[in-house]
Amino acid sequence: ETLLKHFGTHSLKGFGVSNMPKGIIAAGAILHYLKDTEHPNLQHITSLQRINRDDHVWMDRFTIRNLELIGMEGHTLIKTLDHTVTPMGARMLKRWMLMPLNNLTAINERLQTVEYFVKETDLRNKLIGYLKSAGDVERLCAKIPLKKINPRELLQIAKGLEQTANIKAACSETESKYLLRLSEALNNCTYIKEKINNLIMENPPISIQKGGVISNGIHEELDELREISSGGKQYLTTIQQRESNATGISSLKIGYNNVFGYYLEVTNLHKDKVPESWIRKQTLTGAERYITPELKTYEEKITTAEDRIIALENELFQSLLNELQDFIAPMQVNGNVMAILDCLSCFANNALSFNYRKPEMHDGDLLDLKSSRHPVIERHLPPGEDYISNDIFLDGETQQIIILTGPNMSGKSALLRQTALITLMAHMGSFVPATSAKVPLTDKIFTRVGASDNLSGGESTFMVEMNETASIINNLTARSLVILDEIGRGTSTYDGISIAWSIAEFLHQSPHAPKTLFATHYHELNALENKFPRIKNYHITNKEQGNKIIFLRKLAAGGSTHSFGIHVARMAGMPPSLIQRANEMLAQLELQHGENPNQKNIAATLQSMPAQQVQLSIFDAHSATFESIRETLNAVDINRLTPVEALLKLQEIKNKIQ
Repeated sequence: ETLLKHFGTHSLKGFGVSNMPKGIIAAGAILHYLKDTEHPNLQHITSLQRINRDDHVWMDRFTIRNLELIGMEGHTLIKTLDHTVTPMGARMLKRWMLMPLNNLTAINERLQTVEYFVKETDLRNKLIGYLKSAGDVERLCAKIPLKKINPRELLQIAKGLEQTANIKAACSETESKYLLRLSEALNNCTYIKEKINNLIMENPPISIQKGGVISNGIHEELDELREISSGGKQYLTTIQQRESNATGISSLKIGYNNVFGYYLEVTNLHKDKVPESWIRKQTLTGAERYITPELKTYEEKITTAEDRIIALENELFQSLLNELQDFIAPMQVNGNVMAILDCLSCFANNALSFNYRKPEMHDGDLLDLKSSRHPVIERHLPPGEDYISNDIFLDGETQQIIILTGPNMSGKSALLRQTALITLMAHMGSFVPATSAKVPLTDKIFTRVGASDNLSGGESTFMVEMNETASIINNLTARSLVILDEIGRGTSTYDGISIAWSIAEFLHQSPHAPKTLFATHYHELNALENKFPRIKNYHITNKEQGNKIIFLRKLAAGGSTHSFGIHVARMAGMPPSLIQRANEMLAQLELQHGENPNQKNIAATLQSMPAQQVQLSIFDAHSATFESIRETLNAVDINRLTPVEALLKLQEIKNKIQ
């Protein structure tokens, strides 16, 4: 009932929602809530429509969080890509990111327009200039029925309509069919634009109650009252001059206060010169204040005129707002078109600034990315450091699942995320960070990345992980992209490997055969390649140099058997004694059990090792350094050492301490 009354229709069939009872209840409840919270004027809500899941790439809340698409803190995709110039463009870009298109024709329309903007620099810059001046058309339209719009904002609406005319003219001369279609949807609303410009003064106050809003020459009575108001004040100055000359009171002043209106103020030095016809009203420390019948007469005229001026201006302003109601719908369309142009020109600028390329969208199942990069990480690298790009290939016939292994901190998670982000950006209609990209039409993107508790909901880290993974398994389709990172690490080794293996096997044997990237530290999963034809092993390369490891961050075929966890612990600042102990245990385990240890005997091996002797010493943090110095000194033959060599050796030792 609420919806029918609001839209003035007999049924909701025209909106295509008549068979959605829960949606109708929700929409009606929203309107009821707005009217119940002092928002009775909702004429700017002009239509009702459903969001069809099949029209967009579906992402659950886990994926949106895991891919770091939006958020207030940290580096997110929205902060990296958002170089829009209008608030409505920024809002639309966020909607496009959370609801990417799933229609090949619509996606290609956006991509072709971005490509056109990349080439047509003059047109793009011209449109960006117009958009910057247009203001937030959507928000200003919403303020009209609420009667919360001020005179300056009305002038901004007129300015926005002027820019609409400029944008329409610029787009109507292009070769792009999409831009031509957008330009046809724009409405210059010439009548109301001229009405605002004629009615509102050039630089009005922010509030209608302050007066001085309506232009001269619009209303005859208003002009007369203004003449009285300004002329009356001029007359007061004349009275002051006349009385000053007549009485010889050179310091005579005319003032005003809220208690008794206009008055004549005479200092005590001249009060003996005051005529008897003046009526004393107030005595001050150094002066007396008087009124005269003539002053009272003009005060009444001026005050009445000013009150009437405010009332008349308010009346004319409200009349203008009532006329504006009829233009809300076309102005909202203008705002929507401007937001689209803002986003597309933003994509073109990003492509030129960040070296993005146009992806080739297709209806098959081949995902082929050449020299792909993570769009967020590459923007926040230290100066002078280049992002190491990688090729990624997935299809349904030869390489459906990639099992990715490699050292901690080598960039496995970044590689997984960049694949999903490039797919997402392509479906938004944006160019992507790669030298070339063939991206299949994707209906769902799933990710299971990172670990987090939901303690308030009674769920452990592992339970959250399993919930997210179950959501993936139960909603798969043939067009899905699945990103799995460290599945099973929240439980014991045997349980974790079993679950991870089963998930990989399930995804391979599934009739949907979704394209999957699976990063893991369970090197046992490398054996899947030998058992299943569409599972391939890859690893992130590294190089050992002395006792250090250098991450090369390059993807290569084949599995990895080492995670270099102890190296990462050293980089994190663990005490040298702890690192040394961990290396001793690792060496012992590898000596007794090789690269595939028997899990049952690991505990026994570790228990048989003598306990570490921990001695509290102020030198613990530097013990490795001092040990190195001791070895250096022991290797020196003092009898054969020249003075220069001694100085060099001393410098070497000093450098070690630093």
